[in-house]
Amino acid sequence: MKKHPLLVSLGKRIRELREKQNWSQEELAEHADLDRTYIGSIERGERNVAVLNLACIARALKITLKELFQ
Repeated sequence: MKKHPLLVSLGKRIRELREKQNWSQEELAEHADLDRTYIGSIERGERNVAVLNLACIARALKITLKELFQ
């Protein structure tokens, strides 16, 4: 199955922001109260992420949803 370009782009952005924090996927998952495997699948563009989960990720990274999408 082909990955949607928007999901791939979002995943790359989340990975970039996570790496700026020097966090592993596991550390981001802990801060966002999500599963590490879920974070990995988001970063690979395999998940159509719910807005509530994006809010948890943004909060963990100490950014706004707007900043997540910039």
